[in-house]
Amino acid sequence: MRRTSTPRSRDRRGKIRAALRLVTAGLAAAAVVKEIRKPRAERRWVGRLGPIPYDFRTPTPRRLLRSVWAPDDPRVFVPRAFGIGWSINFAALRRPRRRG
Repeated sequence: MRRTSTPRSRDRRGKIRAALRLVTAGLAAAAVVKEIRKPRAERRWVGRLGPIPYDFRTPTPRRLLRSVWAPDDPRVFVPRAFGIGWSINFAALRRPRRRG
């Protein structure tokens, strides 16, 4: 049976997306303010806001690749190469899971 989305469910999804965008913009602004408040020599443009990582350095090809494919890192969610939050380490998903 195929689900069809109703105008009400589309409206709800739109509101959720808008709220997530607002939260992300607020976190980005807070991270920039945090870095700007530091003395110029101490600014690294990478850090954490509570548990949420951010990185505003210019992304390099190596960091971009490692944010989505890092076979030596067991974590599935790794900090993004640029921006706020996490990305998925697909190499960690390829590993066989241990049962026990």
